[in-house]
Amino acid sequence: MKFAAVIFVSILLLVAVAALPSAPQQVPSPKDVVAPTTYVSLDPVGRGSQFQIAVVLKIRPGFHVNAREKSEDYLIATDLRADAPAGFQPGEVSYPKGALHTFAFSKKPLNVYEDTITLRLPVTALPSAPLGAQRLPLKLRYQACSTEICLPPVTLSLDASVTIAPSASGSKPIHPELFPPK
Repeated sequence: MKFAAVIFVSILLLVAVAALPSAPQQVPSPKDVVAPTTYVSLDPVGRGSQFQIAVVLKIRPGFHVNAREKSEDYLIATDLRADAPAGFQPGEVSYPKGALHTFAFSKKPLNVYEDTITLRLPVTALPSAPLGAQRLPLKLRYQACSTEICLPPVTLSLDASVTIAPSASGSKPIHPELFPPK
């Protein structure tokens, strides 16, 4: 009789454990979903020259961020801003075109970025730009979502490092894969 009771209790425990929900999936930090890297187009940059900064965003598989041209008012668009120090004049950021995707939580397709995208920012090193190694602070704001959840919006502080020379005579293009010749 004891053996039957042990078997019965063991079967009940196995059924109870099997009925438990599986462990919830770990929700990533919004900062861990997008990996941004900054690049500059020239080295060094001569005073009075224009150069570009590229911010390459690698978006974790299974996630997307809203494109710059958002498809609904309530969405938070991807945004890049330069906090240019004295001696630098930033231009308008060039954002790639997003792709329309349908998600269960929206009745209409949404304009989003997935995989890897590149944002480009033209900058002029004014004749008064300080010489030597400089850093140009940037702020990147985005909201990452999957098909199940949207993470809180996040603003990341980034830096673009550039070396300023007295003239453009020694400037050389770098990162041709990001800055093709015109």
